[in-house]
Amino acid sequence: MGKPIYNRIKAVLAEQDKTNKWLANEVGMNSNTISKWCRNDMQPRIENLFQVAKVLDVDVRELLVSSKNNTP
Repeated sequence: MGKPIYNRIKAVLAEQDKTNKWLANEVGMNSNTISKWCRNDMQPRIENLFQVAKVLDVDVRELLVSSKNNTP
């Protein structure tokens, strides 16, 4: 079993054809921090998650992996 995935920041960036470096510039953070978020090595603070959602123009819920198990 692999490392748990909690956020979809990397996926949303790919969907929008944007890079970690672009996001780092937009939110004023270090690109290493953004990279750690994208790899799910660490998770953003809730305030940062909302800031990322605003910059990417998505609902903050789109940046999270659902906690609901969809299989019966």
